[in-house]
Amino acid sequence: MYVSYIPQIISNFSGDPVSPLQPLVAMINGILWTGYGWFKTYKDWPVIISNVPGVIFRFITVLTVYIH
Repeated sequence: MYVSYIPQIISNFSGDPVSPLQPLVAMINGILWTGYGWFKTYKDWPVIISNVPGVIFRFITVLTVYIH
C-alpha cells in the first residue's frame, strides 16, 4: 500500500509535482492512528507498526512536492 507513494515521489523529482493534499491528509491520519496505538493503556503494536511506514512515506511525498 505504501509503495504507491514511490511513483509520486519520483514524479515530484522529475519536475511534475503532485498535489500535496492527499498525502498530507493521509499523513495526519497515520499520525493520529499511531498516537491512538501508542497512548492506549496497553500499546497496540500492530497499529503502531503498520502506520509508521505510511507516515514516513507520506512525509517524504509532501516534502518533495516543495523541495525538488
